[in-house]
Amino acid sequence: MTEGRSALVAGATGLVGGHLVRQLIEDPAYAKTIVLTRRPLDGVTSPKLQTIIADFDALDDVLPDIVAEDAFCALGTTIKKAGSQPAFARVDHDYIVSFARAAKAAGVRRFLLVSAMGADPASSIFYSRVKGETERDVAALGFETLHIFRPGLILGDRSERRPLEAIGMSLAPFLNPLMLGPARPYRSIPAETIAGGMRGAAHGQEKGVLIHAYDAIRQYTGR
Repeated sequence: MTEGRSALVAGATGLVGGHLVRQLIEDPAYAKTIVLTRRPLDGVTSPKLQTIIADFDALDDVLPDIVAEDAFCALGTTIKKAGSQPAFARVDHDYIVSFARAAKAAGVRRFLLVSAMGADPASSIFYSRVKGETERDVAALGFETLHIFRPGLILGDRSERRPLEAIGMSLAPFLNPLMLGPARPYRSIPAETIAGGMRGAAHGQEKGVLIHAYDAIRQYTGR
């Protein structure tokens, strides 16, 4: 990867996105990390960091003057936090596809997206169907390289309470070794590792659409 690249990031206030921004501004390959966010970042400062408070309903008004080689998308919410299924789909589909479309117009060649295990546009499960539709619609934009990351339960300290996830995280050290064969891709994985996998993948030379689950994500980080 040539030194002096610019990275474009959406979802920087989330669990994976927060780790990702910190890793990118420490990466000598990136001269600038441009973060599109709906609220200011807390505790992250760097001369390499540019923060843009963006309206994700009107990204075409934000990105025309931005040029970046790589775009990283860690946008996401939950149905409970969004308040309804349509509100969830607005963030996890509409905003992501809007960001991808604007990134393509800004010259982005590599797009790296956090999705989820089970993503399938034909799924009978609403969450999985929305994730699958998002993957499908981003792929249709024709990026030179599209990396899709499908983690299982994401481990890390969240600002909001998610009781079921908290139970899953407490059990992860015991359950992960038992998840073998077809269940292995569903193993829990730290948010920091996912962020490292995204950054590592951006340094590669692969083309086309590549989908990464547990082992592939860890391979990109060397962990």
